[in-house]
Amino acid sequence: MAITGFNLGRVKQAVFSSANLPAAIAFVVLLACAIIADQQNSRVSDQLARADVLAKVNIIRAKLEGNIGGNLQLVQGLVSTIVTEPYMGQQRFASLAANLFQQKSQLRNIAGAPDLVISLMYPIKGNEKAIGLDYRKNEAQRMAALRARDQRVLVFAGPVDLAQGGRGFIGRIPVFVPTAGGGDRFWGIVSAVVDVDRLYAASGLTDPDLDIDVALTGKDALGGGGERFFGGGNVVAGNPVSADVQLSSGSWQISAIPKGGWPTAPKNELALRALMLLAGALVVLPIMVAGRLFGERQKNYAELRRLSGRLELALEASGIGVWEHDLATHKMVWDDRVNEIYGKPADGKPRGYDDWAQAIHPEDIGRALRDFDLATTKKGPYSSQYRLLRPDGTVRHVRTRASFFQDIDGTPKLIGAEWDVTSDVLLNETLMRERQLTESKNAELNLAKAHIEYAALHDSLTGLPNRRYLDELLAETSEPDRRTALLHLDLDRFKQINDTLGHAAGDAMLVHASKVIKANAGRNDFVARIGGDEFVVVSHGLDDEQLAALADRIIEEMRQPVDYRGHPCRFGVSIGIAANSGVDARQLLVNTDLALYRAKGRGRNRYEFFNEELQSEIMRTKQTADEILGGLERNEFIAYYQPQFDARTLEIVGVEALSRWKHPRRGILPPDTYLKVAEELNVVALIDRTVLEQALENFGRWSRSHLNIPRVSVNVSARRLEDKDLISGLRKLGIKAGTVSFELVESIFLDENDDLVTWNIEHIKELGIDIEIDDFGTGHASIVSLLKLQPRRLKIDRQLVTPITGSSAQRHLVSSIIEIGKSLGIEVVAEGVETMEHARILKELGCDILQGYFLGRPMEAKAFKAFAQSRKWLVAG
Repeated sequence: MAITGFNLGRVKQAVFSSANLPAAIAFVVLLACAIIADQQNSRVSDQLARADVLAKVNIIRAKLEGNIGGNLQLVQGLVSTIVTEPYMGQQRFASLAANLFQQKSQLRNIAGAPDLVISLMYPIKGNEKAIGLDYRKNEAQRMAALRARDQRVLVFAGPVDLAQGGRGFIGRIPVFVPTAGGGDRFWGIVSAVVDVDRLYAASGLTDPDLDIDVALTGKDALGGGGERFFGGGNVVAGNPVSADVQLSSGSWQISAIPKGGWPTAPKNELALRALMLLAGALVVLPIMVAGRLFGERQKNYAELRRLSGRLELALEASGIGVWEHDLATHKMVWDDRVNEIYGKPADGKPRGYDDWAQAIHPEDIGRALRDFDLATTKKGPYSSQYRLLRPDGTVRHVRTRASFFQDIDGTPKLIGAEWDVTSDVLLNETLMRERQLTESKNAELNLAKAHIEYAALHDSLTGLPNRRYLDELLAETSEPDRRTALLHLDLDRFKQINDTLGHAAGDAMLVHASKVIKANAGRNDFVARIGGDEFVVVSHGLDDEQLAALADRIIEEMRQPVDYRGHPCRFGVSIGIAANSGVDARQLLVNTDLALYRAKGRGRNRYEFFNEELQSEIMRTKQTADEILGGLERNEFIAYYQPQFDARTLEIVGVEALSRWKHPRRGILPPDTYLKVAEELNVVALIDRTVLEQALENFGRWSRSHLNIPRVSVNVSARRLEDKDLISGLRKLGIKAGTVSFELVESIFLDENDDLVTWNIEHIKELGIDIEIDDFGTGHASIVSLLKLQPRRLKIDRQLVTPITGSSAQRHLVSSIIEIGKSLGIEVVAEGVETMEHARILKELGCDILQGYFLGRPMEAKAFKAFAQSRKWLVAG
């Protein structure tokens, strides 16, 4: 027990001695600091983790905003064109939209919905089901469409299920076009469908390497309070990092957490604690040692010897040699490592100045001596680097550092260190070579980049700037006081050359055309090829007379034949010109397109200026188009009926239903006042269908009232014959066989018809609907066409019938047509019977059916019924 008590007493004394008190205080302080540091490390680690996730979220957010904004910006250009061409058809719409799809985007399709009903679509393929979609009747898309219209802002909605299949985000851009009164009207909506999967992929949401879980909230751009449409509920419930994705009509909220959730402990927790433990030990232990050293001064000498030994080992391991140079006697003392560096034996013998100087490489000796002399003269530090030529012939690079001092007796000396840096020098030389190689590669990459940028802005065939270059130029044009002119050129008859001689010939013609345009344009003019056979010239400072002269020169030179492998190729050019100071350059391009359209419409191979007359014509056509579209909505297009009579008995054998426009201000209008504009609007087929439905309705009423009208004839346009849904629509009408005839204009029937037109005609016959050729003798039908088509009747045009009362030659012509019809078993109808004499002559010539004002004018349904029941024409006949 005494021994045990003695030992415990000594332990307590050792632990609580005054020598260990500083160490105890240091231990307590360090422990408190370690606890605070550990807590701070946890907070910092959590902040870093959230900052890392937020950085990744911001990248995805930026990509989402950039991709969505880029897609919608592409469509804005199309909207601007629609404002100037509100009545464009599917072909024009598809042509403009196709340019957008050449850009990198996530667009799936673009739809135009005049009056909120989709009738324009690109691409058509795969999106057929969306044609005819009425936003007002579609619950999933109605609210977004009406919000875009009422608020006059772009509305980005979705994701939604598409009528044509799949899912997408829809950017709906309301289109308002100016009216004649200076205001505007709602044209409809242009919808750009952004493919959901492609947008997610382009924005990195579906990246398999993404190490965070992401959720998107705010369907239909309703922000954080909206419905979640991407990601799992665990993200929202897992204390996520959130950011707002700013959209044009609202926002989404993007939330994210690391895969597997937030870490429960910092990654460096163990390392930090170990480091703090080590640091504490490094602080506390020396203090404890220092306390113990107060009574152990003798041990310092042993420790000093031990440290000296360690220093010697360190110098030996590092390869650094130590030398001393007596500047008075030039005697030198080298340690073993210096001898080793210089290739001399470690024999402990003294060295002299010559031993050092003679070992230096001849090419470096001058510089080494200058460095040495400078240090000794200034009695300052000495530093130099040079090569050694050792006795064995090897070359080594050494670096030396020394300090000047004087010993007790005043002898000047340099004491320094020297080490071999050969490996460092060789490494630097290697790095220098690599750097030069890298710079050479960078120069090649810069050159390649320049080539790529040039190719992106120029046409590869002609070398001219392309449409992208032109768009950038027009966007940068910002000189409102400078007159800018644009010439839009389109080659005439180019397609025929391409189709007959091949694309190589077409390419040769395009190159020739580019040279002609470039040669005639001014030195500072900008010439670009913007399409297949379309070019644009941008010129500054020319008046209208100079622009006309430029156009004349180009047209004249384009007329000249171009030889291609022995084939003389001839083609022309139509030019639209627009010039005005202070007008937006991009609007000028739209104006040149309108002028080019007029030039082609007036015969091609000419130029036209965009002027007030053309603007007025556009406005008049626009007004008529607006009224036609409104008339279709208000059912203003009605059917008038003109009877057809048996040439022998004058009994009614049929009636032709003719379209009339019951205009609210101008009264009843014939087709020649609106048909051309209706064709441009692509609504002729709709008018034809309206007339057919009214004719069938009235025909049924007449039959129920026992008015015997054998059949009714209606006109069918060429456009409607190209409708792939025509036959299915006719089947739904339940037309009784033999009661309806379709009158087709003769110009439709060329010797080689479109396959779809031929197919439709054959199925029309199978439905029991007769085929009649209208206006025979004025178009392109041949005897071969009649044999192929086998119509039930042909109608001689009034231009041939009218002169027969005073021209025997005209009577012979009409007689020949009647004979052709009879020989082929085709009934012959003569229209334009204006007098009794006409009726008599046609009866004698063998015509089967008569139609004209003499026997009966076109009249509305009630008037026709009264006319047919009165039988007044028999008295006139």
